[in-house]
Amino acid sequence: MQWILVVPLKTLALAKSRLSDTAADGLRPGLALAFAQDTVAAALACAEVADVAVVTGDALAGRELAALGARIVPDEPGGGLNAALRHGAGAVRMQNPRTPLAALNADLPALRPPELARVLTAAAEFPRAFLPDAAGFGTTLLAVSPGRELLPAFGTDSRARHRASGAAELLPTAVDSVRQDVDTGADLRAALALGVGPYTTSAVERLRAA
Repeated sequence: MQWILVVPLKTLALAKSRLSDTAADGLRPGLALAFAQDTVAAALACAEVADVAVVTGDALAGRELAALGARIVPDEPGGGLNAALRHGAGAVRMQNPRTPLAALNADLPALRPPELARVLTAAAEFPRAFLPDAAGFGTTLLAVSPGRELLPAFGTDSRARHRASGAAELLPTAVDSVRQDVDTGADLRAALALGVGPYTTSAVERLRAA
């Protein structure tokens, strides 16, 4: 079974505001783009993934991620994360109605293709399932089988909200790279300890130089 992933990415200038304690305003957009590039590159290298659709209204991000092989879906609703995911899922389902679908965070710079494959294989056992983030309160992946609605509830306490909505909680072992999203400086340090991809490595080197 191969999946199509929907990856939402907000305008880079507005992304990663919680990293203000670690990166200046001028550096955060580059970090956000680097996180997304490493996430998309790893996802496209995963054997369980057929395609990656990035939902974004940012022209630079769209160009850079399309160059990696992602499909770009314009963020026409412009109504935030969950609206972007609903729009992206609808666009994907119009062309691929029989393919399982998963929403994946764009800020997983340490993502490993084999670990993502383990999560998707586990998700295939359920009509709808999610993976909690490393902090234990959020969600990094929400997956649905063909014919099922994604019903995203990302945001504050999304782990509890996805569980309450009836999605099965996935807790496979040895998938730290799929759970380690980056919102804060502490998150970035945890991702660096796991080992990030080349785009984030370069962005962090620029950050340290600054």
